[in-house]
Formats: sequence, structure tokens, C-alpha cells
Amino acid sequence: MSTPMYQLTSGDAILRLSDNAYIPSNTDNRDYRKYLQWIEEGNTPEPAPPTPDPPAPLTPAERLAAAGLTVEELKALLTS
Repeated sequence: MSTPMYQLTSGDAILRLSDNAYIPSNTDNRDYRKYLQWIEEGNTPEPAPPTPDPPAPLTPAERLAAAGLTVEELKALLTS
């Protein structure tokens, strides 16, 4: 079995693995037409990599810490 030459992406482009070039899905594009010919010859591209899960939302305490505040500091700001 030959090494795949292309990989699908989560967007509207094909990744050419030999040089990591993104090829837009546009029949006016010479590289895209070569990709379509490659498909017609019975080849199969690599699947798109899985999309990572989004990070979990921060808790209120984590949001405060990200802002550089503690709960005590926020309380002091609100009561002053």
C-alpha cells in the first residue's frame, strides 16, 4: 500500500502531505484538480484529525485567579 499523499481537514481545504500545503476546494486550482484525479484513480486521503474537545469552563474562583484576584480581594474591593 502506498503512502497517502493527501489528508482531509476540518475546513474547506485538502492538506498535501508532501509539503504541508493546504489546497483550497476550488476546481480552478490546478493542485485541487490533481487531487480530484488522484481520487478518481482509486486513492483515499487520510481522514481529518479529530477536533479536540473545548476546554471546560472556568469556575468563578478560577476566573478570579486568572484576573489576579482572590475571593478576599474581591470582597474587599466590593465593600470599600
